[in-house]
This record gives sequence, structure tokens and C-alpha cells, in this order.
Amino acid sequence: MKLVQAVIHPDRLSAVQAALSAAEVFRLTVSDVSWIERPAAGPGLRFESAPRVRLDIAVNESFVRPTVEAIYRAAGGAASPGEGSGEACGQIYVLPLKDVVRIRTGERGPDAI
Repeated sequence: MKLVQAVIHPDRLSAVQAALSAAEVFRLTVSDVSWIERPAAGPGLRFESAPRVRLDIAVNESFVRPTVEAIYRAAGGAASPGEGSGEACGQIYVLPLKDVVRIRTGERGPDAI
């Protein structure tokens, strides 16, 4: 099991949700967050903030690649990760997920996803 987290532009959320649906990924958590970074150019330690959306998606191993690729393409990346991109901004994180418990049923592990 993995936890896929993505930070994307808010205006790309609908496209990402449609791409995830096409990849048969239907359960996700969406949060409004601030993306804070220091611009590469310019003097001093000035930081800039911009609104972003964070997606948290628990998936079984067989869904990791389709989930990452769907987010990447729909958020504005190239055809596949690693092929370069245009003006897309954001990141996708894939983290190990030790356990999951579905509150309604008590199911654990891959069956809870």
C-alpha cells in the first residue's frame, strides 16, 4: 500500500479528478494549502506564497503507477513523468503506507482501501 500525495494548481483539480476517475481511483482527500518558496532570482530571503490543492490518495500497489501518471498528465505535465513539462508546477510524493483501517467496517490493510 502507498499514500500518493500531490500538490497542484487549484485550477487543475477538475482535470485531475477526471483523470483519476478514468484510472478507476475514486477515493481521495482534497485540502487547500499554501505553496511557499523562495524565488531563484532576487536578493535576500524573501519567500512567496501561492494557493495550491493537496490530494491524499491511499492506493494498493497495482494502482500506484496509474494514479501518479493520471495526476501528472492532468496537472499539466508531459505524457509521462520524466519526459519534461511545460508550465506545470507542483509535486507528487509516493510514501509507504503501513496500515489502513476503514472506520465504518473495521477492515484493515488493502481491503480497507
